[in-house]
Amino acid sequence: MFDLSSVDLLDAFTRELELCKVKKDEHVVVLAEPGSRGDYVAAAFGAAKSLEARVICATVPGGSPAPMDSTHTGAGPGLTSVLNDTVAQDLLKSADLVVDLTQEGFIHAPVQQEILKAGTRIIFVCDAPDVLIRNLPQASDKERVLAGSGLLARSEVMRVTSGAGTDLTVQLKGSHPEFQVGFADDPGRWDHWPSTMVMCWPEFSDGQLVLAEGDILLPFKEYVRDPVTLHVADGHIEKISGGAEAKLLETFFEDADDQWGRSLSHMGWGLMKTADWFATALYGKGDLMGMDARAFAGNFLWSTGPHPVLGRESYAHVDIAMRGCTVSVDGTDVVVDGRLIES
Repeated sequence: MFDLSSVDLLDAFTRELELCKVKKDEHVVVLAEPGSRGDYVAAAFGAAKSLEARVICATVPGGSPAPMDSTHTGAGPGLTSVLNDTVAQDLLKSADLVVDLTQEGFIHAPVQQEILKAGTRIIFVCDAPDVLIRNLPQASDKERVLAGSGLLARSEVMRVTSGAGTDLTVQLKGSHPEFQVGFADDPGRWDHWPSTMVMCWPEFSDGQLVLAEGDILLPFKEYVRDPVTLHVADGHIEKISGGAEAKLLETFFEDADDQWGRSLSHMGWGLMKTADWFATALYGKGDLMGMDARAFAGNFLWSTGPHPVLGRESYAHVDIAMRGCTVSVDGTDVVVDGRLIES
């Protein structure tokens, strides 16, 4: 939305790569497809060069085999041109850092796990320029997300309630707590700029989720207008009721015809204090992935579809960001009425 120069982008990407601990003579691969932003490719290349890294720009053909790629859910297996090309995979595995500027990335793709196991760091970048700059992470953010994921790891139950009627109990045993901090600084680390959040992948949750007016449905990038109630049992959505958005979700799941589409996957809360809840309304849908909503400080974010901990592969990936919730972990409040609580 703002007029940013190539100098602004170069500065932001340089600061981001510094957070990713790019060092002299490290190998950086800037991965793009024809639809990637050329100014991002140039900025990432220039940033890596300024840090004296060895940099390669690799542009691969676009196109994903995901049957629902028109929704850009991020749940697809990744670009066919990488999935079917061991040379491309070997290039990424040989890099110290991959700056992933593709439109979908490989967030839920098994091939990404193979690349990470080789020790490659991956930073995924997919949002508008001023969104990236406004939400540029700080090194101190890592301590904050580690505290949140550590709390989840040593706890047994997370409970989510709201004045709108949400009351969900989540079993945390084996839920594999994780985080996103906005930079990839450890070997084998994937992360997403911008993002600051904690999450887990539980198997069992029970109760109900009530979406209130103003909550955000992703990837549709739409605000809820009429309350929606979702009844959850054993981690599966059994019933959806409400107005227009309830019908939208019900139709999405029906059309997806995906056995895991109604199953809950990751859930957690946002810590990104610079996020703007209204960014979704102020940009074109093609300009944003929606990380302001996903990582907004004090939100409750939950999703459906793919679940890597349980081995569930699914393309029916929906993220829903909610405000006004209270989130407690073994009785410790981390969010109260949508307000982030930090020690």
